[in-house]
Amino acid sequence: MIRKIGISTGGGDCAGLNAVIRAVVRTARLHYGWDVIAIEDGFDGLIYARNLRYLSVDDVTGILSRGGTILGTTNRGNPFKHEVWEGGQKVIKDMTPGIVENIRTLGLDAIVCIGGDGTLTIANDLFKLGVPVVGVPKTIDNDLMATDLTFGFTTAVDMATWALDRLQTTAESHHRVMVVEVMGRDAGWIALESGMAGAVDVILIPEIPFDIKKVANKIKQRQLTGRRFSMIVVAEGAKAMGGDRVIIEGATMGYQNVRLGGIGNEIGAQIQELTGIESRVTVLGHLQRGGSPNSFDRNLATRYGVAATNLIAEGKFGQMVCLRGRDVQSVPIEDAIGNLKLVDPNGQMVKAAEQLGIEFGRPDTSMI
Repeated sequence: MIRKIGISTGGGDCAGLNAVIRAVVRTARLHYGWDVIAIEDGFDGLIYARNLRYLSVDDVTGILSRGGTILGTTNRGNPFKHEVWEGGQKVIKDMTPGIVENIRTLGLDAIVCIGGDGTLTIANDLFKLGVPVVGVPKTIDNDLMATDLTFGFTTAVDMATWALDRLQTTAESHHRVMVVEVMGRDAGWIALESGMAGAVDVILIPEIPFDIKKVANKIKQRQLTGRRFSMIVVAEGAKAMGGDRVIIEGATMGYQNVRLGGIGNEIGAQIQELTGIESRVTVLGHLQRGGSPNSFDRNLATRYGVAATNLIAEGKFGQMVCLRGRDVQSVPIEDAIGNLKLVDPNGQMVKAAEQLGIEFGRPDTSMI
């Protein structure tokens, strides 16, 4: 018998998180008659069992269109490698025995974990310890395997496209090169889709190491044909041939991810040096994460929340909801983590973009 479930959000925030929370609470309480406990700040809420509260239908009224998450989140809370202070020094400790005990004490029959690859990896490891979890895929990067789309992605693409549209008018007015750096980590989906939608001239993504001279030649060719401005969109994880990603902040204890950024400034400086054309750089950063979700992400997140609650009712723990075609289905969390879903350098979307004249900085396009 399911009587009480918990719900948490982990990793970076994105548009649509509150829509999932709302759907889980409404489905659990109105359809199944369960209690729902809010677990704040990702797995930290279970480690310390603090700020826990019941969520009613009234608590989630009006949050469908809100960005962020009413539960709070963190991308540094790994209970298997948790930073604690002991004797004036930071040490790494496994806090999962405490989590398991807290779940038992709270009387939680299941937990809905909403997050990306890192959060779901932890959720899967907890499942192996006997914790009844179900997963909901969340990342603006759209890089999770086993699902066609993650909520938050299309809203991020919309924001990037919106920015490109507005920056193009400035680029055209001042005869400049505009470089726009977008998020995505190791995947170039945001750059690719917003770049195509924004009719840019150059798209640089992690999956295709670029030759900066090819990019500069593209800009010069446009100048020769009377097009005195150019638009470049670059993913934060993009890198030149033989080069490395630009890292702002390295991994810390218990937290394996690194903070990327700065490639846009490097591209802008190199383009100005190679072409002599004034260049400007815009880093969209967290603008892509924040704000109200678009209608697609609201609906997808809502469907995911309902489906995750149904998985609990069916006793299908260790599963993650996913989108396959137009249908919401489920797969083992294990199938969705570990390997990232990246852009195919020779896939249909990239080929279509190249046929439209968009430059990716390939050193040799004769093999396409």
